[in-house]
Amino acid sequence: ATRSMPKLPFDVDDEEVTTDQKFKACRSGLRLVGLVASIDPDRDGVPESVELARGAGIRVIMITGDYLKTAIAIAHNVKILQKEDDEAAAVDCGKLRPNDEYLSHTDMDALTSSVRVFARARPEDKLEIVKSLQRQGLVTAMTGDGVNDAPALNQANIGVAMGIQGTEVAKGASDMILTDDNFCSIVSAVEKGRTIYAGIQKFV
Repeated sequence: ATRSMPKLPFDVDDEEVTTDQKFKACRSGLRLVGLVASIDPDRDGVPESVELARGAGIRVIMITGDYLKTAIAIAHNVKILQKEDDEAAAVDCGKLRPNDEYLSHTDMDALTSSVRVFARARPEDKLEIVKSLQRQGLVTAMTGDGVNDAPALNQANIGVAMGIQGTEVAKGASDMILTDDNFCSIVSAVEKGRTIYAGIQKFV
């Protein structure tokens, strides 16, 4: 029922070949033998933590390598996107770099000021997004676990590395290590930190 390809119809070493071009090259002469679906469910408590963060004035942004529709579905599940949000709240990172050149600071800042989901992101996109948010006077915290996340983690005001799945490079570039790799722990830490800070202000 299956026919194996003797080799892939594109150069695997050519980094200029996009994912769309790879799929297009593989689509010729195919025979449907079945469909497989999988899901990586969000952790318990994440939607509630995102809503707590929003109520505390924290804007949660998702930057992912997933396709846009997948990213939007996940963002709705964890409450990063809400029902009343329009399509402009989620974008493909290709919009950040039309013709492979990043937008001007003004245009980039206008885009990042409202977008909460960035899909199909490259590692360098994360860095540019962090820089853009900082130009707007925002304090940024960035989470990451890979070697490619290190520049963005280092640039952010607070770099947060994953303690379980994170690489040593990511941990070295970060200000804080999340021992349980759980977003909910960040929100809890912010809550406790604000309580401590408020206590210090009253004392001083």
